[in-house]
This record gives sequence, structure tokens and C-alpha cells, in this order.
Amino acid sequence: MQSRRQLLAASAAWLAVPPLLSRACAQTLAKPARIIVGFAAGGGTDIVARLIAEAIRGPYASTVIVENKPGAAARAAIEYVKNAEPDGSVMLITPDFPMTVYPFSFRTLNYDPVRDFAAVAPVTRSMLTYNIGPAVPPEVRTLAGFVQWCRANPGQANYATTAAGGTPHFVGMMLASSAALPMTPVHYRGGAPALADLFGGHVSASVNPVSEILSFAKSGMLRTLAVTGSHRSPFLPDVPTMREQGYEVVIDSWTGVFMPARTPVATVNALNAALGEALRSPRMVEMLAKQGNEPALQSPAEFAATIAADLKRWGPVVKASGFVAED
Repeated sequence: MQSRRQLLAASAAWLAVPPLLSRACAQTLAKPARIIVGFAAGGGTDIVARLIAEAIRGPYASTVIVENKPGAAARAAIEYVKNAEPDGSVMLITPDFPMTVYPFSFRTLNYDPVRDFAAVAPVTRSMLTYNIGPAVPPEVRTLAGFVQWCRANPGQANYATTAAGGTPHFVGMMLASSAALPMTPVHYRGGAPALADLFGGHVSASVNPVSEILSFAKSGMLRTLAVTGSHRSPFLPDVPTMREQGYEVVIDSWTGVFMPARTPVATVNALNAALGEALRSPRMVEMLAKQGNEPALQSPAEFAATIAADLKRWGPVVKASGFVAED
């Protein structure tokens, strides 16, 4: 199991690796740059976006601002970036599922994740967590215990997600299927409002990235019952995976940066180089670790290959679930 100290040591070694793209590609954009986030302020994606904005302010553009455009389960923001001028001034930071799961979970989608976007780079890797709040009795401390409580209290067998048809939604669906237990998803416009209702006892459970719940888990404000990764999180080493607890739910996640299709290759490479410099900064590694994220970086071609592999994986999963989002 990887400890936090081991993680930081590994990250330090990663910092010594030469950038994937030459620093000569870096440039300063002549106009302000905007990072578009499809979720409410205060959530995990928003936090990462603001760290990235600060880090590339200067190396990539003199001004970099974050704009939150929540709505339509993040699709409004993605469509906005799709239709933006492909001049390098507008980029999207998003978790993986709007690009890798939505093409299968929504009956209609007004964007194609491959055709309509230039994949720039992943910036973080993490996993999701399954959490319970004050609506569930304090003696419930395991996933099996929560499943048993839900069987005894079917009217409260629900969980919050950040978007219908995304990976947090499917984590709940996959757990419900594995446990042979009906559970009702409750969808929110971002992690912050979902957690607010969890803390208020309005929902029993919530599925969130590690970054959104780390401080609350450590303070005891919520109980993190499981993580979805193929291994335990270095930030929550005492929390078992779902697979360890007998539920076949394994999801490792990333957050990535995209630009509109037809953005010049030189501009995409320049942003990738600026992101590489930012993610190799010891301060950035430490700041991401505080949020429960590990830095991740690939070349644009490598990132495009990752997206293609994820699309291939999620198609059969969504089809088998029978879920289709109507909105």
C-alpha cells in the first residue's frame, strides 16, 4: 500500500523526468485565457482548475481565469467549449465521465468527445469514494453494514451524484447491482451541493472524488466506506476498496484538459508544455496531494489513446446497465 510519504517521493522522482514536449513549444497567449468548468464552484474539478489557472498564468497566458458553467450535467460547459474560437483562449477542464461515459449514457449528445475536441493532457488521476452522513446511524462503518441498513430502510436507500449518467452515478448503480439492492440516485449540479445535502441528512450517501471529501473524512464529518480504485488511495490508506469488500466496482479516474477541435497543433503543444511545467512543480504536487490528487501528464497523442481506450471500456458497461439518460 502506498503511503503519503511514498507518494511524494515518487512524485519527486517524476519531477526529474524531462518534459514530454520541448520547452521551446511554450508561448504566452496574446489574449486572456479562460478555463471552463461544468460544475459549481467549490467542487473537486473547480479546485483543480483554479490550481492549474494559477500555475499556467505567465507561462501560457498573462491572464487565466476560471469560469463555472454548471448545467445539463456538465454538458452545457462542454458544448460551450466545443463552439468556442479555436485560438487557444478557451479550454475545458473536466473529469473523465462527460467524455468517456456520456456518449453511451445519454440518448442524444450534442458533442463528440473525439471529433469536436483536441485532447491536450490529463492533469490529475484519482478515484471515487462512497460516503455516508448523519442520516445513517453512527454504528454503520462498513459498506456491508450500509447495505444491510438500506435493506432495513428502503425509503432511505439513496445516494447523491454530481451528474446523471456519469461515473459517480454508475458507481452507485454498480454497487446496487452487486448487492442486489434497489438504490435511488439523487443528482446535483456539483460536488459541493451534493455534500451539503449529505451533511444535512437529506441524502444517506454520496459518491465523490477523493479531492472533494478528503478534509471531511479526516475531520469525521462523514464516513468514507470505500474507494473505487484498483488499489487503496494513498490519501485514505485505511479505507478499503469496493473490491476488497466483495463488490465488483473498480473505477480509476482522471481529470483532463481539452480545447476546441481545429485548435492549431502548436497551440495544443504549447499548453501541454505549460501544464507539464506546472505539474512538475513541487508546490503543485504538494497542493494536489492536499486535495487527494496525484499529478498526471501525457502527450496529446497519448491522452487521445487513453480516451479511446476508456470509450471502448465504458460502452459495454453502460449497455449492460440498461440506463439511458433522457434529459
